[in-house]
Amino acid sequence: MTRTEPHLNRSNVTAPADLAPAKRRIKVALAGNPNSGKTTVFNALTGSHQHVGNWPGVTVEKRSGRSFYQGHEVEVVDLPGTYSLTSYSLDEKVAHNYLVQERPDTVVAVVDAANLERNLYLVVQLLELGAKVVVDLNMVDVAKSQEVVVDAAALEKALGVKVVTTVANKNEGLDDLRRLIHDIGWVELGPRPRVDYGEDVEAEVDVLTSAVQPCPTNGLPIRWLALRLLEGDTDELHHFDAGPCAAAVRETLAGSTARLNSRFGEDIESHIVRRRYAFVRGLVRECVRQPVATVQTASDRIDRVVTNRWLGIPLFLLLMGLAFLLVFRLGAPLSELIDAGFTRLGAGLVAGLAALRAPEWVGSLLADGLVGGIGSVLVFVPNIALLFLAISILEDSGYMARAAFVMDRLMHALGLHGKSFIPLIMGFGCCVPAVLATRSLDSRKDRLLTIMIAPLMSCSARLPIYTLFAAAFFPRQQWLVVFSLYLLGIVLAIIVARVLRSLLFRGETTPLIMELPPYHAPVLKHLLRSTGHRTWLFVRKAGTVIAAAVVLLWILARLPWGVDYASKQTLIGRIGTLLAPIFVPAGFGFWQAAVALLTGIVAKELVVGTLGTLAGTNGQGLAAALHAHFTPLSAYAFMAMSLVYIPCIATIAAIRREAGSRWAGLATGYSLVLGWAVAVGVYQVGRLLGA
Repeated sequence: MTRTEPHLNRSNVTAPADLAPAKRRIKVALAGNPNSGKTTVFNALTGSHQHVGNWPGVTVEKRSGRSFYQGHEVEVVDLPGTYSLTSYSLDEKVAHNYLVQERPDTVVAVVDAANLERNLYLVVQLLELGAKVVVDLNMVDVAKSQEVVVDAAALEKALGVKVVTTVANKNEGLDDLRRLIHDIGWVELGPRPRVDYGEDVEAEVDVLTSAVQPCPTNGLPIRWLALRLLEGDTDELHHFDAGPCAAAVRETLAGSTARLNSRFGEDIESHIVRRRYAFVRGLVRECVRQPVATVQTASDRIDRVVTNRWLGIPLFLLLMGLAFLLVFRLGAPLSELIDAGFTRLGAGLVAGLAALRAPEWVGSLLADGLVGGIGSVLVFVPNIALLFLAISILEDSGYMARAAFVMDRLMHALGLHGKSFIPLIMGFGCCVPAVLATRSLDSRKDRLLTIMIAPLMSCSARLPIYTLFAAAFFPRQQWLVVFSLYLLGIVLAIIVARVLRSLLFRGETTPLIMELPPYHAPVLKHLLRSTGHRTWLFVRKAGTVIAAAVVLLWILARLPWGVDYASKQTLIGRIGTLLAPIFVPAGFGFWQAAVALLTGIVAKELVVGTLGTLAGTNGQGLAAALHAHFTPLSAYAFMAMSLVYIPCIATIAAIRREAGSRWAGLATGYSLVLGWAVAVGVYQVGRLLGA
């Protein structure tokens, strides 16, 4: 130990008792750094299918699942990834508040065995908090591949807590982890190490401890509270906002802070952080054996190419373009089979019901309403599944973290934080989690700006619209047309970000500091599970929200009785006729298109479902029927409108929840105007060019 590294106190761990306690409910929190495999451990323990990704911000709320062990009910809570208990971003606050306020029975600290020094900082804070900790040395296979060997027994002895080694994505060591979670509540552990923060800080900790002693602390360790107050964590002051001791604590804190500031050439928090890391370095030196010389790994060699300042962005665009090419080349034949099946199903239902002398409206409800509406959406399930599979491969391999890194320079040029790329790229799947993922950003300005442009990313719900129109009007360039729409969304996000930054969010952006995890060969089981789960959510929406909506549309397209189905004289026709003139400059000024865009506010998939219900396919298939209403130019303008205009209700609700009603209203209003302007611009410029 050097003088800058406090001495490590060791302890012996008491052996488990012979008799297990009565059956009980155990509340377990999973805490750890981003990229430590925490959510993978959660999935393995609970059988849950939570999303796993190699970047911070994937888990933006605490999630819980249940499992059973030897008759005990175990509630496992997956907390957002955090590097420390000092809460800056919203997702870090979620983790901090749960650990401090809920006080779970056990905290499983999931640490990356290959990056122990960085991961153990959070563990030290958990020990200071007084939590019952089990340290899960995860990804020991990765550590071994890097010639890093962790002496788990030595680490266990040094920390005074149980340590288990796992490879969560291969289900190795999880039985030992389950046993420790069960045992920790009744196994008596030895004394824990205590970080020495230096004579000056320790003296002031003692002073603050005396002041806090008579105050209500909700069972929190007094030393931990004193340290948190010295670090400037004002969130902990709420413990003393009431009662006669509140003023005394604040006065004592002010005096301690003033004295320490006069003695240090740095702020108090920096000094405390430095001493903790010195303690952690001492732990690592005693418990970890690693190569003396730095060996360039395969990840390092790949990163020399994919994170190159000149090659990084073109390579990202190339990979995304290749993904779309495969999505449409492989998905088109399957979609055609499903489309043909639904067409035959609709015709068969009409013929069968007619033979049974059922009322005409029953056949219309089933064929035109349910089969026509829901079927026109489910046709695109293969494309959706393949897109999710492509994104899952990029995520599981570790590439997406590199994509965020290479886009950092561009993000800063736009006035965005580099971490904004993470929620934006999540928007390709769904805009709701993209909005929630902005919690990983520290600055409120960065969060609001990212939230405002996140809906411009083409979510999977828009893909059926693109696929339908691209197949109908651009059969040879389907993937290129759809890829251009995704790029259009990115370009528009860039423009909107620049405008909003200059008008509403002025100020410097902070640099991006993020970890690049090692590359992993994607695990087939995880890929299939992630793809299947996301695809099932899409299908479930078609069977619930979209089914209810198309039935309502069918009713409006039948009333009043006596008029032709889906004609201008119906209720839905009258609504569409009022709106249609607005879209004449964009090339699709007919009432069915207006109604489709209106229903798309509920869910973007309903644009296709509505057209399937109202366009009058006459058994020829929706893609063929669209030629009676659209030209290739107006079809592209319609897709552009669908890309930009009002987000779906779920996204608006997420924006309102995260940013407030005013910002939700702004996002709704500007996107509607921008969507109309883009559609009109595409159509009018195309006409001038003779398209």
